[in-house]
Amino acid sequence: MLVDSHCHLDFPELADRFDAILENMAANDVSRALCVCVTLPDFPRVLALAERDARLHASVGVHPDSVDTVEPDVETLVGLAAHPKIVAIGETGLDYYREPADDEALRRRLRETQQQRFRVHIRAARATGKPLIVHTRSASADTIRILREEGADQCGGVLHCFTEDWETARAGLDLGLHVSFSGIVTFRNAEPLRQVAAKVPIDRLLVETDSPYLAPVPHRGRTNEPAFVRHVAERVAELKALPLTELADRTTENYFTLFKILQ
Repeated sequence: MLVDSHCHLDFPELADRFDAILENMAANDVSRALCVCVTLPDFPRVLALAERDARLHASVGVHPDSVDTVEPDVETLVGLAAHPKIVAIGETGLDYYREPADDEALRRRLRETQQQRFRVHIRAARATGKPLIVHTRSASADTIRILREEGADQCGGVLHCFTEDWETARAGLDLGLHVSFSGIVTFRNAEPLRQVAAKVPIDRLLVETDSPYLAPVPHRGRTNEPAFVRHVAERVAELKALPLTELADRTTENYFTLFKILQ
């Protein structure tokens, strides 16, 4: 059986297809999915989805790209994470990809806001003992630095939808983090990423969809969904010269272990 370790079933592209999504998961041997929160106002909707089916769990957090939204504090995150369906803090992290290139002062303020928000999430994860879901894009050096400074090795977590280089992956692994690969690993121009995936130890590996985005080959251009994690797993299994069944078993075991979910 497979697990989709990161999806957004509350997003408009998927919200009206709940029953069909679960049916497609079952048809593709996808046994679980983690519904990931990106803003605090969205949290009740994310949690409600997870409560509808035993195969689903959820997280609580504020995405680094989220602006003009409710800022989290440690106490709020800890309180919301007490619900038994909440197995992780995030998604959190840093994303400098879309920052303004021509306004240094604004760029500095945006980075400071993201970094402080990231630190809040790490502190909440340490307080709850629940792992982090870490987003990093064009910000790997600061991401690793803050994880180290805030003691993220004490709570663990996952570098989700990984797109960085091997040095960043190795730094995350040294902190006790897992590394998760999405449909990007199937894309034609993703050979450097495939080389990273081949190196990640099997006991620290996860697969995901990040749906509704990043549909893997052969579904590129379509709305992604948890059932499509099978194609991610197939590609990663090829890279690691493993049967799909073994890759599925190991990544599923990693999911249950990292997120402390009883099988």
